[in-house]
Amino acid sequence: MFNLKCRTMLLGLGVFMLSIVTTTVLAQPSNPAPDRTEGEGPYDRLIIRGANMIDGTGAPMAGPVDIVIEGNEIVSVHRVGYPGVPIDEDRRPGDATKEIDASGMYVMPGFIDMHVHTGGKPKVPNAEYTYKLWMGHGITTVRGVPFDNLESSLSEKERSARNEIVAPRMFSYHRVGSGWDEPVTTPEQAREWVRWAKDEGIDGLKLGAHDPDIMEALIDEATKQNLNTTAHLDQMGVVRMNLKEAAELGLGAQTHYYGLFESMYDGYDLQPYPNDYNYQNEQDRFGQVARQWNKIVEPGGEEWNDLIQLFLDNDLTLDPTMTIYEASRDVMRARNADWHEDYTLPTLWEFYMPSRKAHGSYWFDWTTQDEVEWKNFYRTWMQFINDYKNAGGRVTTGSDAGFIYKLYGFDYIRELELLQEAGFHPLEVIRSATMNGANELYKRMDEDAPFGIIRPGKLADLVIVEENPLQNLKTLYGTGAIRVQGVNEVVRVGGVKYTIKDGIVYDAKQLLEDVRNMVDEQEAELGEKERY
Repeated sequence: MFNLKCRTMLLGLGVFMLSIVTTTVLAQPSNPAPDRTEGEGPYDRLIIRGANMIDGTGAPMAGPVDIVIEGNEIVSVHRVGYPGVPIDEDRRPGDATKEIDASGMYVMPGFIDMHVHTGGKPKVPNAEYTYKLWMGHGITTVRGVPFDNLESSLSEKERSARNEIVAPRMFSYHRVGSGWDEPVTTPEQAREWVRWAKDEGIDGLKLGAHDPDIMEALIDEATKQNLNTTAHLDQMGVVRMNLKEAAELGLGAQTHYYGLFESMYDGYDLQPYPNDYNYQNEQDRFGQVARQWNKIVEPGGEEWNDLIQLFLDNDLTLDPTMTIYEASRDVMRARNADWHEDYTLPTLWEFYMPSRKAHGSYWFDWTTQDEVEWKNFYRTWMQFINDYKNAGGRVTTGSDAGFIYKLYGFDYIRELELLQEAGFHPLEVIRSATMNGANELYKRMDEDAPFGIIRPGKLADLVIVEENPLQNLKTLYGTGAIRVQGVNEVVRVGGVKYTIKDGIVYDAKQLLEDVRNMVDEQEAELGEKERY
């Protein structure tokens, strides 16, 4: 059972998270990760032998292959035979400093989570917890929007770049005004902040639905500074800045669904909220937003397709992060996910519990009708995402975990499953999780993405798994997938075996075991997680 002090601290965090998205105030950062003691390499010459390769481009699987890595770079990929036939030793590359026997296994580019937060205190006291959940699921690159406050985010980004900590490589995006004592209220201030933040070392901007003159200045100045932009077009500003309007200004990417449905209203100028709706009531905010699904133009119709074409013309990327809202359509499923018992910290679990003050903890009177509305909303949303992909639009993968019963790493894999539900072929899912994310991160830069596909010359960011993810994405979960062997032996199979970042090889299952130990230690201190 949690003590009153712990509960009060968590509710204080909830008050912060309820703030409008343009705020620059952040929770206290999680403690920095300890210096790295895990992971082997990089090696002078590492060879992954006999793997089945899914290269991230959308091309079909090929194998067996041997992949040669020198330091942190892939230098060659060798096709060494045919399935079911002994490997031709004459076709194999020569000696290695280190070999990984990946016979019968599957290798992919490292996964990219395009929407993350480290967590912040008190729900995640130590960043190591979050980092190891990401790395334990093959996530080798993350885009923080933001991770924590400016100083902490940029410090951890640099430590990760030097491989001083066990963490994915980090791209640090920040809200407008972050790091300043004074708010940004004019276009001139907006431009000044963008230039200042670029000099500080940020990689991009996390925008809200700012007033049109501010939004135009931010996007224009970011483009001049070769900074990417992504936006959460929140309900408090979307009436003046929907996704169509933001795309026309040059917005790089949209996160979540905000602003999309508002761009397609049919017979409405704004969402017809109930007269007692209050945005700062979390149940109002999330209970009503899904009720837009039947207020838009005909899905698949001319106006729907015209909007898709406008987004294509403006090179807009969709980063839907469907997983973070999934509890809204089935709260029981999210609350009782397999991984909570062993991998969710008590402080994080307490934050998830129903509360009028904690962001995303709006389960104090969630109804069957709310879930029905969200199911309908998802069907329409998924259709648009799939249609956009089919038209040639870039779709990436993000999780936004740490809220609404969603756990770091685990619910990134759930995002992959949701893309398949939306109509993506598993090869398209993997492409969204790898190449598409890398290309979006480097869209404004003067170089090609150095990771995201398996090719000579690319960085050695890779995932090795024992089960075929194209056959069953569930095998990527750290808890694996259930299978019956023999007559009736129930087993769990899967999970990532090795995560390789910058040529450094990590035992992914050991990273998750480290997380379990962290959870056990906190439960010993605070008590077991309370079920309700």
